[in-house]
Amino acid sequence: MKPASLYIHLPFCQAKCGYCDFNSYAGLESLYEDYGQALGRELEMAGPLRLRTAYVGGGTPTVLPPEILGRILEKVAPSLVAGAELTVEANPGTVDARKLVHLRAMGVTRLSLGIQSFSNQELRLLGRVHTSDEALESLRQARLAGFGNINLDLIYGLPGQSQDGWQSTLEQALAQRPEHLSLYALSVEAGTPLEASIALGMAPEPNPDLAAEMYEYAQSLLAMAGYQHYEISNWARGEDNYCQHNLVYWRNEPYLGIGAGAHSWAGGLRRANVAAPAEYVSRQLADRCPVGSEESIDPVLEMGETMMMGLRLVEEGVEYARFQDRFGADLRQLYWSELSELAGLGLVEIGDERVRLSGRGRLLGNQVFLHFLPE
Repeated sequence: MKPASLYIHLPFCQAKCGYCDFNSYAGLESLYEDYGQALGRELEMAGPLRLRTAYVGGGTPTVLPPEILGRILEKVAPSLVAGAELTVEANPGTVDARKLVHLRAMGVTRLSLGIQSFSNQELRLLGRVHTSDEALESLRQARLAGFGNINLDLIYGLPGQSQDGWQSTLEQALAQRPEHLSLYALSVEAGTPLEASIALGMAPEPNPDLAAEMYEYAQSLLAMAGYQHYEISNWARGEDNYCQHNLVYWRNEPYLGIGAGAHSWAGGLRRANVAAPAEYVSRQLADRCPVGSEESIDPVLEMGETMMMGLRLVEEGVEYARFQDRFGADLRQLYWSELSELAGLGLVEIGDERVRLSGRGRLLGNQVFLHFLPE
């Protein structure tokens, strides 16, 4: 099955956030122009595509000058089918009215703003390049530019963050009536400045029990505000505002990734491009393959990953009929021992049409997912 979804990675940032271990870099402005050309070549190499979704992420795509980002989007446009979802990630500190109008004019249908917090103290802790006021102004300008589908990224479980502080950020976010919210628990990644600060006692250890309480509070508050909790970390104001691109990942469907470090999955093969932006550009402009690694995914692993990803979908879960159509197997028979154990622990619900996580299972998702991966 040919991928109908495209991910484009732009690994550039104005400044590297202290908690981030993504494939992203500050200070590579000299690569912007050549990187855009390299992306165009990789897209041409992929051949004709009919895309239902395209997602431009990073890094911070909006650090690029509008003309370079515009040329990238122009390359993608002919492959988009009618009604396709085109998402671009943005940092409030790197957009203004002109950039937002330009993005909308280029056909971007969905804007994902990395707000992270409405507390200036927390933003400084995270190393963000924007303030709370700038976040609110970027939202206002996005509405004026014509965006009717906006996602806000927020992070909870920060070192020193209180329940009251998290409540304040959530309430300020809801006051803006975004169509979509993505709420992520902070993960302290190895090798990041945040990890070093915690190790040196300059910042307190995050409290996992408090983070769980923050998550449960968010579930309750967003439900009262009319948001549908459709994935462990994602809420939307109605099904029309679900992120269609991310649904491809959660359903373990094929997708194409282009750019430095981007991953692709199709036809039993997972590939990853070389991560270093300069090497990626060098390979592409010399007409050399940008793939740095690949892995064959056998049917047993594909089925396990389909369970693992699908269980992230709060209401949909993994549907028996969809699984049967794809693999020719009844997941209830295939995973009977695993499902029986997890149901006995109160972590999954086995229904007539699907299996899905229980409320408790959503708090312990990673422990559940391990049951479906081959040893």
